[in-house]
Amino acid sequence: MAFWALLSWISFLLLCIHYLVSFLFRIPDRRKLPPGPIGLPIIGNLLSIGNKPHESLAGLAMKFGPLMSLRMGFATVVVASSARMAKEILQTKDKEFAGRFIPDAVTVQANYELSMAWLSPGPCWRNLRRLCNTQMFTSQRLDALQGLRNQKMEELLKNIEPFSLSGEAVNVSQLAFATVLNLVSNTVFSVDLVDFRSESAQEFKNVVWRIMKYAGKPNISDCFPQIKSFDLHGIRRHIKVSYDHLHRLIDDFIDQRLETRESGAPRKNDFLDVLLDHCKEDGSNFDRRYVKILITDLYIAGGDTTATTFEWTMTELLRHPNTMEKVQRELREVIGAEQSVEECHIPQLPYLEAVVKEALRLHPTVPLLLPHRTESDVELCGYFIPKHTQVLVNAWAISRDADYWEKPTNFMPERFLGSDADYRGQDFGFIPFGSGRRICPGLPLAVRMVHLMLASLLHSFSWKLPDGMKPETVDMDAKFGVTLQKTVPLLAIPSKRIVVTDIGTTMY
Repeated sequence: MAFWALLSWISFLLLCIHYLVSFLFRIPDRRKLPPGPIGLPIIGNLLSIGNKPHESLAGLAMKFGPLMSLRMGFATVVVASSARMAKEILQTKDKEFAGRFIPDAVTVQANYELSMAWLSPGPCWRNLRRLCNTQMFTSQRLDALQGLRNQKMEELLKNIEPFSLSGEAVNVSQLAFATVLNLVSNTVFSVDLVDFRSESAQEFKNVVWRIMKYAGKPNISDCFPQIKSFDLHGIRRHIKVSYDHLHRLIDDFIDQRLETRESGAPRKNDFLDVLLDHCKEDGSNFDRRYVKILITDLYIAGGDTTATTFEWTMTELLRHPNTMEKVQRELREVIGAEQSVEECHIPQLPYLEAVVKEALRLHPTVPLLLPHRTESDVELCGYFIPKHTQVLVNAWAISRDADYWEKPTNFMPERFLGSDADYRGQDFGFIPFGSGRRICPGLPLAVRMVHLMLASLLHSFSWKLPDGMKPETVDMDAKFGVTLQKTVPLLAIPSKRIVVTDIGTTMY
């Protein structure tokens, strides 16, 4: 064992020497990269990033401009930090920038190269995208599942009821995550996956968060690919545990469904049945590997991002009680005390929609859009970007750009009232779900779920912070991963709403 450890370190030192020699005697490229900070020998700008890259990159952009380049080890990374640059990359030259840079951490997942999230555009990616767009996220399909979402909302409210009676605080993120996870599970497998009242919801949330955390974490293996086998940060070891856990779970569901299909049992007609049917189509190379990876993507992206958005939105409302009261007043006027919230009510709630938009602006679900990669040499705004360069779009910096937004760090939902600004990828100052051909395919479902959960919880309950906590003392620190989660989970105390009207007092 000692011999192999010594051999590994000798190999590592030789690689470092190789890098140093390459750096000292490299032939400079005369073509002009975007401006950026001068880095140190070998490591480049690695020390400038820190544990919150979205913030440090935003700070560097203030100095070097909305399009800049950094040297991360021996890798060149181009960063866009303005609406104009985002439009150039995600729309004007979408084809050239549509590739994916795949973080080393992701490659530990079995068959990662089949994931729609990480595939570069091509026949395989287009087929997967088409399958999701035609079978999962069409308006007709989502409308058909309204009854399921309403059922999950009823279960959500029932889960909150005991807390309102006891005065105990609710873990808002865990509650939202369990609800969204069960919705995804019912859509895919026709079963609930977790019970909010048990530890299973938090355990599964931890599994998904570890994947999000390590997939988004700066990794020396991405900067020095030749030494990635050493896994110096231990990222591959940590993330593999979570991927394996998730894959075993999905494998079990697939095995059970294959057995029931062979036995002649009635079809569920859920997403798993659709995928298994697709496997049997003539001429299709779509097989079980694709099924498992696609469902893995749905669980990871669907559960974490929606729950995170919901938690940030509730956090901002608890920090701004007057805004919460405006939302609840709108709900009373549109829905009334006797009715339950349904999806048909959402288009009639412009202030609620403005609140969600403002929360997404301040806390974009994915602060650095999944890394793009140039498919060829590209000229952009007079600068040269070589083929296979990693390109980051800093959605967090763009949504807080003072040149684009008035008082960008303030929570002001009113800015969206009467505004055409939308999160569907056409307004490049506001791209929490991305834009262009790589826009998040699950956007339609995520938006419906966030609005429906928020409206249901605010309509049925009043909410306050625990232990006399004041709004201005709520912890707003975030931990960075692929998504941006609150470091300290939000706890809030629900209570049955009491409304005084001209004809008396109503509790609901």
